[in-house]
Amino acid sequence: MLVVGAVHLQQYADGYSSVSTIGPLFLLNFVGATAIGVGLLVPAARVRPLQLPLALGGIGLAATSFVFLFISEHQPLFGFQEHGYRLGIVVALVAEAAAVVALAAYLGVRGRGGPER
Repeated sequence: MLVVGAVHLQQYADGYSSVSTIGPLFLLNFVGATAIGVGLLVPAARVRPLQLPLALGGIGLAATSFVFLFISEHQPLFGFQEHGYRLGIVVALVAEAAAVVALAAYLGVRGRGGPER
C-alpha cells in the first residue's frame, strides 16, 4: 500500500497536479494508501479491531486504482486519457496488483485462524 501511495504522489508531483479531477484523486489516493499502509504496519495487538477494515480498504483502493488506470488507457476517464506505458504506470499496476493479492492472502490466513500479526 505504501508503494501504491508513493507512486501516486510521485505522479501527482510530476504533472498530474494540474489535471482537473485526476490530480486531486491522485493526492487522495496517496493519503488513503499511506494511512492504510501505516495502519497495517502497526503491531496487531494495537489495532486488532482495525485490521479487517484496513485490509478490505486496501484491497478496495488498490483494485479501484488498477481498474481506473486500465479504463483510462482505453477511453477518457473524468476527461483524461493515458497514452502509452511509462515506468510510473507499470510500477502502479504491479504495486496495485501485489497489494490486492497480498491483502487477500492475509485475509485468507486470518480467516482460517492463522497467526494475526
